[in-house]
Amino acid sequence: MLDRKFILENIEAVKQNCKDRYVNVDVDRFAVLERERKSLQQEWEKLQAEANAVSKSMGQARDENERDAMRTARRVLQEKAAGIKTTLDALEAGLDSIQRGIPNMSHPDAPIGMDETANTRLTLGKTPIPTFEFTPVDHVDLGETLDLIDFAAGARVSGSKFYFLKNEAVLLDLALQRYAIDVLMQAGYTPTTTPDLARNDILQGTGFTPRGPETQIYNIEGTDLSLVATAEIPLGGMLAGQTVDAHELPIRLCGLSHCFRTEAGAAGRASRGLYRVHQFTKVEMFAFTLPEQSDAMHQEMLDLECKIFDGLGIPYQVVDTATGDLGGPAYRKFDLEAWMPGRGNGGEYGEVTSTSNCTDYQARRLNARYKVKGEKGTKFLHTLNGTAIAISRALVAILELYQQKDGSVVIPEVLRPLVGKEVIHAKKAEPQS
Repeated sequence: MLDRKFILENIEAVKQNCKDRYVNVDVDRFAVLERERKSLQQEWEKLQAEANAVSKSMGQARDENERDAMRTARRVLQEKAAGIKTTLDALEAGLDSIQRGIPNMSHPDAPIGMDETANTRLTLGKTPIPTFEFTPVDHVDLGETLDLIDFAAGARVSGSKFYFLKNEAVLLDLALQRYAIDVLMQAGYTPTTTPDLARNDILQGTGFTPRGPETQIYNIEGTDLSLVATAEIPLGGMLAGQTVDAHELPIRLCGLSHCFRTEAGAAGRASRGLYRVHQFTKVEMFAFTLPEQSDAMHQEMLDLECKIFDGLGIPYQVVDTATGDLGGPAYRKFDLEAWMPGRGNGGEYGEVTSTSNCTDYQARRLNARYKVKGEKGTKFLHTLNGTAIAISRALVAILELYQQKDGSVVIPEVLRPLVGKEVIHAKKAEPQS
């Protein structure tokens, strides 16, 4: 969340940023409540000091009557202070609610707009969009023909938007995980596997809403735990309430996790099959940095995403995400959108990764800090996250882009040693007896 002092000193800029992000937050009300809180805080502290002064002076009373009078005076002061404290607590709750709803400030270069239609293309990947000498089919049809994905069984077991991966799809899943982790380890990222559950205060700290009509989170009833939507949540929580030395930064982490999302309201051909599901596996980048390191780290994460998808031979575009589509914590976000022949009418781009610089927005909520040797006090870290591989969407792109006229699918060269073959062929039917 934003610093209160910053909000009060930059009211108009904060209001304009909320407008640019299409977020309805009463920033003026926040300013009124904060001024009222400060005034009452001073009054409460004054009453507390007066009550303490009376207590200290009781030993100097001339007689019991004077001591009784002092006790009465102290009780009156304490009762007034208690009444003000109740009001202060209510004001604090109201301020916190508004403050948490105020999004991060936006990078000056972030395109202003409501949704992805306002995104700005920055660059294209190294692999050109292929031309097919036949009419390509989408990954759902390929998955059925090649016996790679079973959506019907997934629906029977868990409901719609769940699935089973089978045969070579399982090998591709594991190969993509290892491929991405190897790339990130070579870049200095520490590999981790993360819990599938996190406390709700950690979700809130990273900017996710555990409950309410807008949530995309699965809750565990009767607990303060939720299933994680991304490894960003547990990785960010690793330093919640912690202080690290500045010389340890940046801290680069690579998280392998399952991801669970309700995807409420998501429908349509663009969300067909594996593109938008309730559960998938993802390799995530996360970094804690000094403030002056975060812009360079953001570019590093983007470069790694490009390296991974260039290595897979997948055509993509990099877009600068519009303000209305940034999400609350992000200062700036870049998306990689891969070309998928099965989307739209003859193919279109679909998001496969994103990387965000969240500056100190998450760290302030999580109370994640750093200290500089020889300096007093601590400061908030900067946090960044980026998708290395979301397995389900990478499978969509690979199956659709690498399909052949005979219905087979060629495996990307970098994955062949991990999968153990070059081509996925249709399974031969068992002969009738």
